[in-house]
Amino acid sequence: MKIKLVLSDENHDIVADFLTKHGIEIDDSSEFVLIEQNRYPQHLTVKDGRGERALISVDDIVLIETFGHTVSVVTADGEYTSQLRLYQLELTLDPARFLRISNSVIIQRNKIKRILPSLSMRFVLEMCNSRRVDVTRSYYLKFKEYFKI
Repeated sequence: MKIKLVLSDENHDIVADFLTKHGIEIDDSSEFVLIEQNRYPQHLTVKDGRGERALISVDDIVLIETFGHTVSVVTADGEYTSQLRLYQLELTLDPARFLRISNSVIIQRNKIKRILPSLSMRFVLEMCNSRRVDVTRSYYLKFKEYFKI
């Protein structure tokens, strides 16, 4: 059996050693994920443009966007792909820092450069990397409430 670990740095090695001794393989591409309750990861394992695994800091994430079955993690330095689905990442990341703004986009709240109002109960967000994303109508009130606008 393979399992992916999403644990704090201090617990990751302890749990990994225990599971390995009991015949469970640790694999970042596994469908099964063990998440530490009330702990949020400081790093994500992603794939870079060459398909090689990379470890990126959660602090560097600007937004996460999905296109069909491809989940793209965007940082100021570039784009990476994640093996996890968008809803899994939403559950994994700290909700005090990350906010879902549409069915296909999660943003890091402190990476918003500008909030631009739009028609039909929408906002357009300009992120710190100059990328623009829409807050859709279904997430409009939640967004407004959080930012008190």
